[in-house]
Amino acid sequence: MMSAVFEINQKFIKESVDKLDKADIDFDNIPDMQFYMEQLTDFLNKNAGGTKRADTSDNQADVLTKAMINNYTRNGILNPPDKKKYNREHIVLLLMINQLKNILTIKDIKKLFAPILKNMNTTEVDDTIISLKDIYTTFLKLKDDEYKDAAADFDAKFSIIKEKTSQISDEKNQDLAEAFMIVMMLVAEANIAKRLAENIIDNLPSIMQRNN
Repeated sequence: MMSAVFEINQKFIKESVDKLDKADIDFDNIPDMQFYMEQLTDFLNKNAGGTKRADTSDNQADVLTKAMINNYTRNGILNPPDKKKYNREHIVLLLMINQLKNILTIKDIKKLFAPILKNMNTTEVDDTIISLKDIYTTFLKLKDDEYKDAAADFDAKFSIIKEKTSQISDEKNQDLAEAFMIVMMLVAEANIAKRLAENIIDNLPSIMQRNN
């Protein structure tokens, strides 16, 4: 039986966006309880699995592992557990770290988190700036809006690419050229967003100084 021909179109973009949406965990759906490490990784990998590409060897991949979580703690971007137990705040931080690490370095994530956490070596969260719940729920709303905009904008951008590749007579080569240009377009957008985020992080000290 022949496999379905892969095609980059609005349907593909929507399905990709829907997959990412399903990987989000609403704050109210995060249990307010204590987790041991194994329980923590099981919960995250079961509920946020759509944020990571499947491993080609067994079609399974963990979003977060014990080694990764311990590394985040050592680097000061995750508060250490209390008597080997993690709470809801740890899960929220890990979900945000999992998103940020695809774009930012550990050093930049630490800079970004520093004003939010009262003390990176405790489990106390400083809510004087904005609560962790508000940060997370606002982030999910903004991300959802971005996904919808990406899907809505795809047709207009793809039509431009189709116009540029219309002179290619061979259909297979035209499809390859379109795929290449779409990837380059997405990478260009990602790079612009990455550089803007890094520039804001670099200016955090002056922002904090101005607000003192």
